[in-house]
Amino acid sequence: MPESSLRPIYWEDDVVAIIDQRLLPHKRVVLRCTEPQQVIRAIKTMAIRGAPAVGIAGAAALALGALTLKAADPQTFRRKFVRLCRQVKEARPTGNNLSWAVEKVYSVVVENPEADVFQLRRLIREKVEALMAEDVAANRAIGAWGRKIVPSGARILTYCNAGALATADYGTALGVVRAAFAEDSSIHVYTCETRPFLQGSRLTAYELMVEGIPSTLITDNAAGSLMHQKRIDVVVVGADRIAANGDTANKIGTYTMAVLAKANDIPFYVAAPRSTIDPALADGSSIPIEERDPREVTHWNGRAVAPKGMAALNPAFDVTPNRLITGIITEVGVLRRPFKRTIKKALEA
Repeated sequence: MPESSLRPIYWEDDVVAIIDQRLLPHKRVVLRCTEPQQVIRAIKTMAIRGAPAVGIAGAAALALGALTLKAADPQTFRRKFVRLCRQVKEARPTGNNLSWAVEKVYSVVVENPEADVFQLRRLIREKVEALMAEDVAANRAIGAWGRKIVPSGARILTYCNAGALATADYGTALGVVRAAFAEDSSIHVYTCETRPFLQGSRLTAYELMVEGIPSTLITDNAAGSLMHQKRIDVVVVGADRIAANGDTANKIGTYTMAVLAKANDIPFYVAAPRSTIDPALADGSSIPIEERDPREVTHWNGRAVAPKGMAALNPAFDVTPNRLITGIITEVGVLRRPFKRTIKKALEA
């Protein structure tokens, strides 16, 4: 892979290569995983993050598992593979793309009951590579649809990181930005730092600078002021899980941005592939919210930024109600109210 590439995960023969996003933007280190547990660890520790990228990583973990599982007969292979699928699904609970990708890969085993172990390994690897290609195609389609909602010369606010680093490549929310910038170089992007993990200042800012897109980094708590001053025209964010009614889980703080956008009469869009939609959940109240280590709040790079012994709460995500969302940009179009109907139609497309 060239040093300039933003693809966060790719194959090197039978090795899964993952850019360690915990070290960006100052250091580029590639983790080379030869066993599924190494990929699972990378997901859990946020070496790779972003719902679509996590889904691809989970699928890749299964492909590695298929290669390394000790099983001479198909029955043993299938039994062990089911156990591995369960472990991968549990790596991170909030995003829908991970469980979706696991189910897609597992379907290969179900749909080929007569296949031997060698054939299953080959078919699983082919499925994972297809999922990677499909994610990139979906992201580019999201960008093509999304650029239509970006006004000429727009000042765009985005939150967290929903770019190439959060997907197989290109990005969802930043895919919209990339597509808009390709047609209109006068746009400007404001990216929030995104406490406590700083995905905005470390990753989104990095991607925008690599792409040469005019941009400004702001603190999370500056967003409302900029909106009030009419310095923001549109908000575009990614998503980790979308319920059947359009309620959307994304990085903690997204709900705040949506409330501020509503109060200032600014369009608020979510950009995500259909694999992020979980039609089994009627609304956002059932979306599981991951609680992460409080030290991510009380410490930074191992250094305390709060008094010793101070308790901290660290939910990784929040849920934005559909009433605050102007539209959901998918690979098949921009979904608008009533979301239950348009989401159902999009999933059937």
